[in-house]
Amino acid sequence: QVQLVESGGGSVQAGGSLRLSCAASGRIFSAKAMAWFRRAPGKEREFVAGITWSGSSTRYADSVKGRFTISRDNAQNTMYLQMNSLKPENTAVYSCALRTLRVPQSLPTGYDYWGQGPQVTVSI
Repeated sequence: QVQLVESGGGSVQAGGSLRLSCAASGRIFSAKAMAWFRRAPGKEREFVAGITWSGSSTRYADSVKGRFTISRDNAQNTMYLQMNSLKPENTAVYSCALRTLRVPQSLPTGYDYWGQGPQVTVSI
């Protein structure tokens, strides 16, 4: 089993920044790609960004390209999401996810483990 614990959520004004962290523990030797998803009130869960296990390849949702940066530190078993120029429409619960395949995908069904997710609230 793998456990994922996120931190770093909170409230910020539009234009501000937040950094989310996702610490993995457990049987992570089989872990491969990781990703961030979010779910806004009344909406479906959506893909935000994904990263391969090596960190050599990333992908982003069009809505966050140029503003969000996903990264990971495998020595610390931790993944990050740096969010800049935040907008009110970015308000959501953000969750990290891990899968046992090499490449991240945008569908949540492709992930084996999930964190609980911190709330991110962006005000005008």
